[in-house]
Amino acid sequence: MNVTLAVGIGDMTSATVTTAGLVLGMGLFAAEHLTWWRGGGGAAAAGGAPGSKAKDPKELLPFWSGITSGTLMVGCPAGILGYLAGFLRWGGNGLGGLIQNWTTGTTAPSIATAAAPRIDGYGAVVVTVAVIVLWCMRKKFPKPNKSRFKKGVFVGVLLALGTGLFAVIGDLVIPGANSLGEWALSSIITLDLGKLV
Repeated sequence: MNVTLAVGIGDMTSATVTTAGLVLGMGLFAAEHLTWWRGGGGAAAAGGAPGSKAKDPKELLPFWSGITSGTLMVGCPAGILGYLAGFLRWGGNGLGGLIQNWTTGTTAPSIATAAAPRIDGYGAVVVTVAVIVLWCMRKKFPKPNKSRFKKGVFVGVLLALGTGLFAVIGDLVIPGANSLGEWALSSIITLDLGKLV
């Protein structure tokens, strides 16, 4: 299987995901969205109409924030976030491979290598600011949101290296962070305070 890349190899991170890791990520992704669609028993468990809490988009924000964070971690070529992404991907590939072997008796081939754009110096500013904000506010988030966020990070690490539809996530988020960082820094550096002072 050949993977066509939209950017040069020098602008990519070096990482590998197996079919089992990708399937594990897709399974967790689907399970989270199915739970959201059905409402997770919220009002039904309290005696209300079955599934009446379903489909509130705000419920998916922690999960999708986690996916975004996991995708940005994949774009880090090194550092704590880059190594943590590699560890999570290794765990996802291993766990997915174990599940696939138990259920089907087959092994999982690698399907994507070096298939995520790299965070540049500008994107690194955005990621670092996000890490500082999340660390400082970690005690403020409710426990269910923390759990959804962590699950989203794991899914993001696995799916950002996928091909086809899932590669779109990595191809939008990482260059988007790079562009946002470049815009923010150039705006701050070239800001003229003459009229404000």
